[in-house]
Amino acid sequence: MYLKVFRDDIIEGLQKSAAIIPAKTGAAVLRTIWLKVENDTLRIMSTDSNLEFCGWYNAEIIEEGLVGVQGRSFYDLIRKLPPGQITLKADQEGQFLAISQNSRKYKLPMNEVSWFTDFSEFPEENSVFWSGDFLQDLIDRTAYCISEEDTMEAIACMNITPSKTTEHIETCGLNGHQFAMTRFLQDDLRSLLPEGGVLIQRKFIAELKKWLTADEIELNIDNKRLFFRTADKKELFSLPLSFYQYPDYNAFLTKIREDGISQLTVDRQDMADTLERIMIFNTDNNRCTYLKFGGSELTLYSQGQDVGTASESLEVNFAGNLEKIAFPTRHLIEILNHFQSEKVTFKLTGAEGPCGIIGADDSEYQVIIMPMKIVEETYYSEEDSK
Repeated sequence: MYLKVFRDDIIEGLQKSAAIIPAKTGAAVLRTIWLKVENDTLRIMSTDSNLEFCGWYNAEIIEEGLVGVQGRSFYDLIRKLPPGQITLKADQEGQFLAISQNSRKYKLPMNEVSWFTDFSEFPEENSVFWSGDFLQDLIDRTAYCISEEDTMEAIACMNITPSKTTEHIETCGLNGHQFAMTRFLQDDLRSLLPEGGVLIQRKFIAELKKWLTADEIELNIDNKRLFFRTADKKELFSLPLSFYQYPDYNAFLTKIREDGISQLTVDRQDMADTLERIMIFNTDNNRCTYLKFGGSELTLYSQGQDVGTASESLEVNFAGNLEKIAFPTRHLIEILNHFQSEKVTFKLTGAEGPCGIIGADDSEYQVIIMPMKIVEETYYSEEDSK
């Protein structure tokens, strides 16, 4: 292999390639960046055995070939070189890759070419074009609710599935105490999805988000993998699908739509700011904020024997019979920050039942949070707060 290429033409691809390989652990083959020169193009590839990245870049090709080098070292070296043309040349014995730029000369040991296995090819038939920034937004609005425990199987994944009741696609995140769902219309993608949808493991979603940009992407699915390709076909990122059984979330969605539940509407930003102050008074043993309902006034408070007490009131619209409920403060703040609406509505099924949160300007987005069991100490009283 022998070629000349401009540093700035490949640095972004090398960064994406290096991002998915293990830094120090794992087999040497998984820490490899592969450089394949053919058809007047330089192809950069890497994998961690699950994720795969491929990029195609213009170069001045002198001799075709395939080379594997220690990925982090190669990326760090190219990253620290100044802009300009770089020469890459493999020696005849297949021992070293020579890297030169003007008077700068380096050699990196090459890995065995026999280690290389073919990367997955993008399925060309029935692919769908989609907005990269829209997919990023879907990830932002659901991924924070996905279980962080890999052993939780299905709920450690983001679920993208055709709705059973409408023409929408539903993107969901679920863990033991929160659920987030965004619905959207995209007929081409809906026809591409299998009936049961697709599951993407949380650990892969973070890397997918790093790869995505706001630009348009091309998407396709085969029976094992989900593929994303830039619209200009210069980069390909793919990940394995999971095949667990995702829980039926329609049962608790139905519950928050029932008649007779309590309903609270509040200014989203005012509530988020109040919770930020109250969280100062949370402790490891008491991580919640109590909400006490009183007509058009909502009292939020927290108490801790070592940190003192906090109580604030907000003007709200409230209808129902619920007197008091408690939520994890940090989780409630995080949820509110994922809404765009000026006001949000809480649909409260009971002090220990699921609570749905919606907003008028977030019409296809909803979150469900489970309250905490109320266990209060006696060192807080309404009289103390006056």
